[in-house]
Parts: sequence; structure tokens; C-alpha cells
Amino acid sequence: MKKKIIFAHLAILGANLIYAVNYGFAKDVMNGGYLPPFTFILFRAIGATFLFWITSLFFYEKILKPDILKFALCGLFGVTANQLMFFSGLELTSTIHASIIMVTSPIIVSILSIIVLKEKLKPYRAVGILIGLTGAVIIIFNNNSVTEVSGLTGDFLIFLNATSFGLYLILVKPLMSKYSPITVVKWVFTFGLIGVIPFGIYDFNKINWEMSNDIILKIGFVILFTTFLCYLFNIYGIKYVSPTVVSTYIYLQPVLASFIAVISGKEQLEIISVFCSLLIFGGVYLVSINTNKIN
Repeated sequence: MKKKIIFAHLAILGANLIYAVNYGFAKDVMNGGYLPPFTFILFRAIGATFLFWITSLFFYEKILKPDILKFALCGLFGVTANQLMFFSGLELTSTIHASIIMVTSPIIVSILSIIVLKEKLKPYRAVGILIGLTGAVIIIFNNNSVTEVSGLTGDFLIFLNATSFGLYLILVKPLMSKYSPITVVKWVFTFGLIGVIPFGIYDFNKINWEMSNDIILKIGFVILFTTFLCYLFNIYGIKYVSPTVVSTYIYLQPVLASFIAVISGKEQLEIISVFCSLLIFGGVYLVSINTNKIN
């Protein structure tokens, strides 16, 4: 079991590394006028759902009728509402504001866990959340490359997205004890796609089909990595650790994004980045204590 927990943490870490790259790629596609947010999500949902169904052919598992509504709710909060609000908000607000608001997700999950899962919020976990949040906020505000001012509407949509994803993590946890990760994510996306279709079709005529190879590759990255692999990684992680731990890893995204910028030559590594990284990892550790498995 200990080895599975380690792999679960590695999977969640990998997902957040991909998410860190996704911020820039998604904004390039939308702000470049190639795909409007809702149509981008439709492309993403169709592509990922197709990949999940193909993969599930090797892991076929029948779901019980009483669980259909549960899968539908997970699809609503984990795909439809989550993706529509995130991409719409990201287009309207700046990356700095989106990142700050997204790190409220662990707090939301902790509150929902207390209400829904009857999970106790112990003092050291509260301290971990505070430490991780402090590190994330410091590094975000220290990012001198971000000067764009966000809009109130975009900020609000990002907050609703964080809330929706937090609720999804809570709702999907019981399903993970009954089904394989492939089965869960396949049906979550199937129901989520149904909700996305009306919004995506509405803006379909706004697509700019004159896309460069760079834009096409970025769209492919969002579909294959950010959607297909990330949802698999997160769904595998939540099978062995608590929803609070999964959500707390979101603190790593600003740090990972900074390191990516350094590797690409866009920014220089500063001492403050190293310091904040230690704070964030420390926060994740404290929140992880004795929460690896929820019955």
C-alpha cells in the first residue's frame, strides 16, 4: 500500500506539472482568436471522451444503475461547470489572479470534506494549508512578468471553477472504491460532454481555422495531456489519498510554472522561488499526515 501511495503522489505531481504548462498554452489559443473558450472545451471534451472510451475497451466494467446519477453529478461539476468556468475566467482575467484564486481549492475541499465526508480538520492540517497558501501567494506576487489587470467577472468565474472542482473531488471519492479509475473517468467525461455540447456548438462559427502548427500542437497538448492524462492521474491519486491532499497540490502550480519559465529562458531563478517551494512542499506534507486513506 505504501508504494501505491507514493505512486499516487507522483501522479498528482505530474498532473500539476502539466497544469502549470497548460495556463500559457490555453491562453495562447484563446487570446490568439483561434478558438473561443466554450468551443475549445468542446474540442477538449470530445477528444478526451474518445480516448477514455478507447482505453476502457481493455478495462471493461459495468456500472450499477444507482450510481448513474452520481456519475452524472461528477460529470456536471468535474467537467461541464469546471471547464466552462475555468476557460471563460482565464480568458477574462490574468494568470496571476487565476493562480491566486485557484489555490483556494484546498480550503474549499477541506470545508466540503467536513460537511460531506465528516472529515476532521486537525490543527496541523490547518497550519499546512496556511503555509502552502502563503508560499503560493508570495511567489505569484513576486512574478514581475505579470502586469495584466484582471476583471471581476473573470475572477468570480475562476472562484466558481475552484469550488466546482472541489465538490467533484468529494463526490468522486466513493465511486473510486467501487470502480477502476478508467471506468470512473470515462463516465464522468461522457456525462460532462453532454453538458458541454450546447455551449460549444453556440460559438462554433467563431473558430479561426487558419491555425499554425504551433497552435495545433498546443490544442493537442491540452486534449491529450491536460485533459486525458491529468484526469487519469488525479483519479488514480484520489483512490489512495484524501481529496484535501489532491487539492493541496494545486499550490505547486505557481512554483512549477516559474521553473518552466526558467528552463525556457523567459525568467531567471530567484532565491525567493526556492524559499516558496520549501513552504509549499512543507504545506503539502502537513496536510498529507494521516490523510492518505479515507474509508
